[in-house]
Amino acid sequence: MVISDRSKRVRYISHCRVGKIHDYRFLKEEFPPEQDWFAKFNVRVDLGYLGIGKDYVCKSIIIPYKKKKKHELTDEQKRENRNFAAQRVAVEHSIDGIKRYRILSDQLRIHDLDLYDDILAVCAGLWNFYLSN
Repeated sequence: MVISDRSKRVRYISHCRVGKIHDYRFLKEEFPPEQDWFAKFNVRVDLGYLGIGKDYVCKSIIIPYKKKKKHELTDEQKRENRNFAAQRVAVEHSIDGIKRYRILSDQLRIHDLDLYDDILAVCAGLWNFYLSN
């Protein structure tokens, strides 16, 4: 899980895990809802985090509209989703910025997750350093 800001700087990287885990469940394990982690922040999430509004206190939460069965989105909802996607591009660019380093983009045969976490943290730090210069 990667948390970044509008300027594409990486603010948080979680530890890596083996296996499949849903995005929202992972968020709840990393940041227990009992504490006010995001109370001072405007939070933008994708549809993998449905339900964040009822579990977390945030300054504001922006989440795209989801199409329901047999009901199309209105033109207004589609326009808002496009605007949201345009803002979310910065987050995707920060993730891609980390992956620009070849050690993360090539297939690794490292079985030590602590070492991989360290590599990921170094790559995020290099990306943030790149942005600051």
